Amino acid sequence: MAEAPVSTALRPAWDVGALLLATADLLQARFGAVTVRGELSGVVRAASGHRYFALKDMAGAGALLRCAMFRRAAALLDFEARDGQQVEVRGRLAVYEPRGELQLVVEAMRPLGAGALYEQFLRQKARLQAEGLFDTERKRPIAHWPVALGVVTSTAGAALHDVLAALARRAPQVRVVVYPSPVQGSEAAGALVAALQVAAQRREVDTLLLVRGGGSLEDLWSFNDESLVRAIVASPIPVVCGVGHESDITLADLAADLRAATPTAAAELAAPEQQAALQQLQMLAEKLQRRVHQHLDTQAQRLDALGLRLGAPARSLALQQQRLQSLQQRLQRALRQRIDLAGLTLPPLTARLRRAQAQQTERQAARLQALAQRLAALDPRQVMARGYAWVSDAQGRPVQAAGGLQTGDALQAEWTDGSAALQVQQVRLRR
Repeated sequence: MAEAPVSTALRPAWDVGALLLATADLLQARFGAVTVRGELSGVVRAASGHRYFALKDMAGAGALLRCAMFRRAAALLDFEARDGQQVEVRGRLAVYEPRGELQLVVEAMRPLGAGALYEQFLRQKARLQAEGLFDTERKRPIAHWPVALGVVTSTAGAALHDVLAALARRAPQVRVVVYPSPVQGSEAAGALVAALQVAAQRREVDTLLLVRGGGSLEDLWSFNDESLVRAIVASPIPVVCGVGHESDITLADLAADLRAATPTAAAELAAPEQQAALQQLQMLAEKLQRRVHQHLDTQAQRLDALGLRLGAPARSLALQQQRLQSLQQRLQRALRQRIDLAGLTLPPLTARLRRAQAQQTERQAARLQALAQRLAALDPRQVMARGYAWVSDAQGRPVQAAGGLQTGDALQAEWTDGSAALQVQQVRLRR
C-alpha cells in the first residue's frame, strides 16, 4: 500500500528577509540587553562616526562576534578603542540582513582593568604634580644644534627604527647613541632608569630621546613609574619623551623637558632639518655679504669726501699759518698790556712789602729776646751761682733723691767754678 504524499500546505516556505527578521525578533525577546567581554579586533572608524569591530573570545576559543557601535553611542566613549584591548560591552543582539550575520549593536563600552589603573594614574599624577615635577618653569630648553643624540628604547621595537629613519632623512650629520632598555614588563621601569643614569654619567650626547611605540594603558605602564619620572627630572641632559601615539599621555611625558606625539616626532623635534639649516646658513651668508659690501661702499664714499677736502693742502696750510700769525699777534698784545698793568701796581706793592718785612722782623726780634730770657732763667748755672751744686752718679745721671744711694757709691759734684769726686759714707733719709 503506497504512502500518501506529505502535504506542504501546512509548512509554508520562509522568505530570507522574513526569516532573518523573525530570528532577530526571537533573539531580542530571548536575550534582551546583554553584557559581553572580549578582545577588540579589526576596529574601524567610519567617516559617519560609526565604529565597527569584532569581539574575540579572551580564553582563546576562536569564537568571534561582529559588533557595530553607532555614532551616538561612540561619541560617549572616553577612551580610544584599539585592537588588542580587552573590553566589556553592553548592547542587544541583532541580525545583519545583507549578510545574514549575527551581530551585537553596542550601546556602551569600557576597558577591562583600565579603570583601576587609570585611577592609580590620576592619583600618582596629582601627587607628583604637587611636588612640582611637572612645572613648566623647571623644564630646560633642548639643544638647538645637537652634535649627538641619545635614544633610550628597546632595540627590538619599531620605535628605534622610526627614530633612526627620521634622523637619517632629516639630520644625517647628527651622531646617535643608543642606550638599550626593555620598554614593557615588570623590569622595564628599572631598566629605563638605569639607561638614563648611564647616559648622565657618560655625558656624550646633547639630548636624550625616551621613546616607544603605542599600546594599551597596561603596555605603557612602565612610563608611569615614579622612579622613572624622578630620573627624568634629575637627568642633567634634557629629555624629549615620545611614547605611543598622540592620544597616549604618560607621567614620563609630563616630566620630560619636551613631549612629542610619537617617536618620529621626538626625532624631528630634537634635530633641526639639515636642508633647512643649510638654507638658513646660506641666507645669513648672503645677508652678511650684503652688509659687508654696504659698509665698504659707505667707507669708500667717506674716503672720497676726505680726499676732496685734502685736495688743496697748500691752501689749507696757508689758512692755518694766517690763523697762527693772528693768534701770535693777539698774544703779544695781551702780554704788553699785562706788563703795563703790572708796572702800574708794582711800586705800591713794593712799599707794602718792605713795611711788612720790617714789622715781621721787629716781631721776631722781640719774640727771640723773650725766649732768651726764659732760657737764661732755666740755666742750671744760674742756680749754681746761688750756692747750689749739680750731683750726678758714675754714669753721669743726675742724683735727684737720696733714696737711690747706697754706702760706697761714687758721685760727681759740680759748681760754677769747678767739680769734685765724692764717695757716699752714709745715707740718712728724712722721715
